[in-house]
Amino acid sequence: MNSRQLREVGIGLVVPAVVIALWQLAAAQGLVNPQVLPSPLAVLHKWIEYLLPLQPHADGSWLAWAVSGELMVDSLTSMVRVLLGFAIGAGLALPLGLAMGANARVYAWLNPLVQLLRPIPPIAYIPLAILWFGLGNPPAVFLIALGAFFPVLINTIAGVRQVDGIYLRAARNLGASQRTMFVRVILPAAVPYILSGVRIGIGTAFIVVIVSEMIAVNNGLGFRILEAREYFWSDKIMAGMITIGMLGLAIDVGMNRLNNYLLRWHRGLEN
Repeated sequence: MNSRQLREVGIGLVVPAVVIALWQLAAAQGLVNPQVLPSPLAVLHKWIEYLLPLQPHADGSWLAWAVSGELMVDSLTSMVRVLLGFAIGAGLALPLGLAMGANARVYAWLNPLVQLLRPIPPIAYIPLAILWFGLGNPPAVFLIALGAFFPVLINTIAGVRQVDGIYLRAARNLGASQRTMFVRVILPAAVPYILSGVRIGIGTAFIVVIVSEMIAVNNGLGFRILEAREYFWSDKIMAGMITIGMLGLAIDVGMNRLNNYLLRWHRGLEN
């Protein structure tokens, strides 16, 4: 990480640090009910306890590692659901989007149905998902796949249909076949749109998994937050929320770096 990146990270941490300081000050002065809004230190303590429950050693010291940390299991469970649901949703959306973008007849047939279903939020499918798949992982994976499907589909269609006509005419003049034109011209030109859809889709999938875990399963971060709400463990609720934010940030940073790597040729042309 170079100096410019370090400076950007430092600037980005200023506002969160100020918010946390004001939050801690308000809690220390008794301006907020700790049952409603616990202090940052209380949330941090609960987060560490949730991550790795500390166990006293025989000599009175504390062991930093324990195998029973709920947070590790819940985070891993949620991430597996996200990746599985996203793989299914994106795997279906990508070929369909390429076909709809490249073929006007396929687009004319399927676009009305897509536009009808697209505005319906995945959460609205929860009752049907439970009726169709019961409880457990299947309805959660279905909802996640649904949440990831439409961002990837719409961006793929847009990417194929937005290919500059000059590229297509140049390829035709050079005698390129339809297959060559699709593989060597249309698909590379659509990649930036597709990757944008993938980034949005995996973010949506992560949102949907939390909601689905509150309804259909008995583990994961969403389930643990709902459980904490029932017992009025506000510190554990916020610890779970912070974990969700950290995982979401990690996913977004990872996707951004992947996009930059895959599109280094495209950004090179822009620069």
